[in-house]
Amino acid sequence: MHLEGVVTTEAERHFHADMVSGADTLKREIGYNPTRFMQMVGEHGGVGAARVLLSGRDASDGFTTLWEHKRLDMSVEAFALLPWYRPLFTELEISNAERRLVEHKFDVERFVRKADESWPAWATTDST
Repeated sequence: MHLEGVVTTEAERHFHADMVSGADTLKREIGYNPTRFMQMVGEHGGVGAARVLLSGRDASDGFTTLWEHKRLDMSVEAFALLPWYRPLFTELEISNAERRLVEHKFDVERFVRKADESWPAWATTDST
């Protein structure tokens, strides 16, 4: 069972850390401070915040800002499609993420293919 705001798996811990470090990267690289998103991460954890955003009908203002800066690779939507994080989300959440990215001309297939070639060490420790 998943409790809102409680980090329960290694994948959830890494997703949370990626959301926090991603926000720092965006501040440094494009001058964007995702204040509201970080409040959501503080309240719900990284996965919980992502689920809130992915359950909405439309993309967030933050998504639009990332699109304007050509950084959709740093969006919650893109992270949800990474092969090692995909199991954290429902099919509807994944579908919403993919639809938003495709609608904004993001090459989802290339992004996922490239990610699939370089899984993080923590996600491959149980592989045979």
